[in-house]
Amino acid sequence: MEFNVQEMIFQFIGGLGIFLFGIKFMGDGLQKSAGDRLREILDRFTSNPFMGVLAGMFVTILIQSSSGTTALTVGLVSAGFMTLRQAIGVIMGANIGTTVTAFIIGIEIDEYALPIIALGAAAIFFFKNNRIQAFGQILFGFGALFYGLDLMSSGMKPLRTLESFHDLTISMSASPILGVIVGTIFTVVVQSSSATIGILQELFAQGAIRLDAALPVLFGDNIGTTITAVLASIGASVAARRAAFVHVLFNIIGTVIFLILIVPFTKFIGFLQASMGLNPEMTIAFAHGTFNVTNTIIQFPFIAVLAWIVTKLIRGEDTFIDVKPQNLNPIFIEKSPSIAINQAKEEVIRMGGLSLRGLKEANAYFQTQQKKHADTAVQLEEAIDNLDKKITNYLVEISEKSLSGSESQRHTILLDSVRDIERIGDHIENIIEAVDYKHSNRVTISDTATNELNEMITLTISTLTDAIEALKHFDADLARHVLSKEDQIDKMERQLRKKHIMRLNERTCSGDAGVTFVDIVTNLERIGDHSSNIAEAVIEIERNQIHTANA
Repeated sequence: MEFNVQEMIFQFIGGLGIFLFGIKFMGDGLQKSAGDRLREILDRFTSNPFMGVLAGMFVTILIQSSSGTTALTVGLVSAGFMTLRQAIGVIMGANIGTTVTAFIIGIEIDEYALPIIALGAAAIFFFKNNRIQAFGQILFGFGALFYGLDLMSSGMKPLRTLESFHDLTISMSASPILGVIVGTIFTVVVQSSSATIGILQELFAQGAIRLDAALPVLFGDNIGTTITAVLASIGASVAARRAAFVHVLFNIIGTVIFLILIVPFTKFIGFLQASMGLNPEMTIAFAHGTFNVTNTIIQFPFIAVLAWIVTKLIRGEDTFIDVKPQNLNPIFIEKSPSIAINQAKEEVIRMGGLSLRGLKEANAYFQTQQKKHADTAVQLEEAIDNLDKKITNYLVEISEKSLSGSESQRHTILLDSVRDIERIGDHIENIIEAVDYKHSNRVTISDTATNELNEMITLTISTLTDAIEALKHFDADLARHVLSKEDQIDKMERQLRKKHIMRLNERTCSGDAGVTFVDIVTNLERIGDHSSNIAEAVIEIERNQIHTANA
């Protein structure tokens, strides 16, 4: 049979492009209608692995991409919002959630694709309401998905008559591992298991591939989709790389199990097709769903084992930063506001410790130019921002209770200190950005200027350390020492600015180097100011105690 190769290729790649666009556009519309709070859903509803599975399913159904969910999960693990065990549950759920696309494809509405696209476009262009526009986006993406499938299907029809393709499917039937390799490579290239499974559904529907050859390809599609998570983890923390590798391991283990059981599994899917009267597309969808659900059920009890395996395989120090509060027990707000204030104080001290660690990491980044220090500092800043919200909300709830004079004073000091520590975190982030600018623009700071910055950074770290210790013990003497050091920082800032201007006039310093130098000096001086604010609050407690005693 004669066929036009160019037409076949153009229809296939054009259809694939429209299909991928449809999935992305539909996922974006679903995401908008959900309020774009996916990160919060994953953060809040992953308290245990089972909840993680449900959260992973829900988010994947919303964004129509298991790779997207896994990449988001890797980011959360890297930022410290999620532990490795929680992430494993989410990844399992993402694998189940992605099967929804295959079931959607199994619904035979190809002939209505263009009217659905028209309705979606009308909702997008003729209505101002955001909800209606988001619904239009979902409709448009839904229609584009089916239209792309229809084009791909037309392009793939001649494959049935190709003897080489026929030989390949026979080889995959005889050697399932070959089918797995084909599915894996194809999905790695296309970067979407939904697309490759959609193609598989169409090939099976046209009789171009037999069920016993299609199932190994399906397993390979699931392995291939893990490449996105692996790419997302490159350069990330050790914990993030482990989370990405779990996704690979989970699908490889599942594939090995199902390859061993390939004969009974093929018979089972064939039985489902015959007994339920499934169309070919829906048959592959059921096979995909059965694979992922069964794989999750089998491996779910072994989450701790999976975590242990990837920890052994991917060596390195796990720099996990717990961004969630450890001391804010809401029970104490009702039972004993005084204990609740002490709980809040412990968390504020922990938050202060994170800011101190962040400043040291920023200093290490300036000294060594190693990106890992910048990444850790950014993670610490995220942790500080998260604790700022949680501690502030906790203190606001305490303020609604009846407090004594001393309790009220401590409450106010903690509230102010939280704000100061949060601002310190912002200034640390500014220093990181200044050093980033220095590296990316290949700015060279003179040895003299570097030594001056080192001296100021050392003094600022010492000042912040003392301020946190003064707050921890309400040590007024140490607080006064902080004020003395802060005066030194202010004097140093003025001197360094004068020396910087002299270097500019003498042309021993470039303008770009000057920008970096002044930025770092300014932010260090501001950190000193906020350390001073914390110290002054501690001294105020001593003044009030003396005043009360004399009254």
